[in-house]
Amino acid sequence: MVSASITGPCMVKLDSVSSSAPDRDFGETASTDKPKRSSEFSERKLAPADFSGIYSNDLLPASGGEEMTRGFLQELVSILLGFICKSNQRSSKVLDFHHPHQLKEGLEGFSLDLPVQPETLEQLLVDCRDTLKYGVSTGHPRFFNQLSSGLDVIGVAGEWLTSTANTNMFTYEVSPVFLLIEEALLKKMQSIVGWADDEGDGLFCPGGTISNLYSILLARYHFYPEVKTRGMGALPRLAMFTSEHSHYSIKKSAAVLGIGTENVVVVKCDERGKIIPAALETSIATAKEKGLVPFYVNATAGTTVYGAFDPLNAIADICHTHTLWMHVDVSARYTSPCFHTDDIIYSVTFDLHQNVFLKSNGLQCAYLLFQSKGLLQECNKLGAQYLFQTDKPYDVSYDTGDKSIQCGRHVDVFKLWLMWKAKGSDGFGSQVNKCLENAEYLYDQLQKRTEFELVFKNKPEHSNVCFWYIPPSLRSLPPGPDRDRRLHQVAPRIKGRMMEKGSVLIGYQPLGTKVNFFRCVFSNPATQQEDIDFLLDEICQLGADL
Repeated sequence: MVSASITGPCMVKLDSVSSSAPDRDFGETASTDKPKRSSEFSERKLAPADFSGIYSNDLLPASGGEEMTRGFLQELVSILLGFICKSNQRSSKVLDFHHPHQLKEGLEGFSLDLPVQPETLEQLLVDCRDTLKYGVSTGHPRFFNQLSSGLDVIGVAGEWLTSTANTNMFTYEVSPVFLLIEEALLKKMQSIVGWADDEGDGLFCPGGTISNLYSILLARYHFYPEVKTRGMGALPRLAMFTSEHSHYSIKKSAAVLGIGTENVVVVKCDERGKIIPAALETSIATAKEKGLVPFYVNATAGTTVYGAFDPLNAIADICHTHTLWMHVDVSARYTSPCFHTDDIIYSVTFDLHQNVFLKSNGLQCAYLLFQSKGLLQECNKLGAQYLFQTDKPYDVSYDTGDKSIQCGRHVDVFKLWLMWKAKGSDGFGSQVNKCLENAEYLYDQLQKRTEFELVFKNKPEHSNVCFWYIPPSLRSLPPGPDRDRRLHQVAPRIKGRMMEKGSVLIGYQPLGTKVNFFRCVFSNPATQQEDIDFLLDEICQLGADL
């Protein structure tokens, strides 16, 4: 059996941290001349470090299980603190990669098998440590692979509290503080969009995909409320429009809602990835000629790959002309895009965990805002009597659960609220600017180095930078099918070597006629220019012989 005691940077027994010495770093030992701990701490008995004979039924709510519970959770927190600290060390690996069959077969005692008999708390602690060991350090300064990178300590604290509270966002009686926090956050975000407090409504959702699905659900109900009771058979064949660079959740939502992916019209974009307004007009006219009924247009403020911003004003004018619901999928800037229109933009998705505003806050955190107050309640309300009684001894308008398509809804609001209090609006703005500066720095370096080519020459609008690495063997080849075929293989092979080495991680993909390229997304406040230099040097080293 492997010992569960964890040593390393930032490791400390929590009982050794004096409540009267908040400035001491983790790992610093309390000296005898420090003030005494409060009676609450001094009366605690030190829990045993050996959990080899202890089981989960020895913890609370077991009689006398308080000290054992405290000791177990302190050991767990030590493991988590070690992981957090290690994730911020550039000398550590971003990942310790193993193939699926290796993890399934078991490594160094790590087993995915579920036992018949209970295992000890010591083994559970080992399993927790190994789970982190064989995972990916998304908070590492050199993790560029996904939008949701970085690790914010305040966000982590918010998640811990949320899990400890273990409540549900459907009624005020079981979630009073969290529901009021959600209301405060939604009002704040409405003000950022430019809507009055009494003008709109909103809901925190489990991710941007579900937020976008809600927007289509509401748009359909707005034009055809009979769909709630009679179904799609009572409706004409609907058509919706989105750009070829938009998130795939728009098509997926159409499939889920019974509209059908064939009725999602993909509108052509320019070279920079922005929807072409004239192409949208043509697409709407063509759909009508085919007998379809247009009802919804999705615009994107910060596309997934290029980080492009669709021309919202022009799209809004088109939607006004054709009486279409306009939705904006915002996955980028902290400040709102140019919402200039008179009630033309009906709904907005803010996917905060895919946003440099809050990418490091922890998955998940997204919400939907929409103009029509009460529409979400009308669309989804079923009035389950065991939850939504109307004769409760408080204002039942705070029982917001019937607005959701879910019954149980996870508390995603607290970590955002806590981080906002910790950083303030100015702090979030500074965090965004840092990421934008990193993107510009990478763009400038790529222009200077002959080993790389930019996918598009324009300066990045946001934190996305797309580029090819050209190995020596391809630099003399003229553009054409042979060069494209060989270049298409470069990024995946470098990525494979990168994963095996574990020093850095970046994503790649093809797009349209463009062969595989690297996509670097900046969202981690810990990333510095030295990490960007390291990324480029590492790509050159790993791909030099290709």
